[in-house]
Amino acid sequence: MDELEVLRIRDEVLQALYWMHSEGISSTPTAVELGRFLAVPESLLTAYLDRFVADALLERSGDSYSLSGTGMEDGKRTFADEMADLTRPTHGECDADCWCHDSPEAAAECLHEHAGSTHRN
Repeated sequence: MDELEVLRIRDEVLQALYWMHSEGISSTPTAVELGRFLAVPESLLTAYLDRFVADALLERSGDSYSLSGTGMEDGKRTFADEMADLTRPTHGECDADCWCHDSPEAAAECLHEHAGSTHRN
């Protein structure tokens, strides 16, 4: 396996599993389900999933995969990094010193509160 490709697919898998878990879609998808979600054939994806199990990022139970504690933290971090541009406030929403500039999570919370017009500066 090309190690750069492993890193790329690892981030995609962890982000997808984190998102699926967070949205209540599935905490334990099969390789077939995850492959459909990522548009990657199951036959190709399974080798990577097994690698991530060996790396203690995923846990396997039968045909299903779930995030380990480490995988959950890595998935959360890479998901927040990936979505940072979408969760940052747009021009005019906040002052430069708004609390929401502290992290992607704070920006997402601020955006959510702003949508409900409970914005705080």
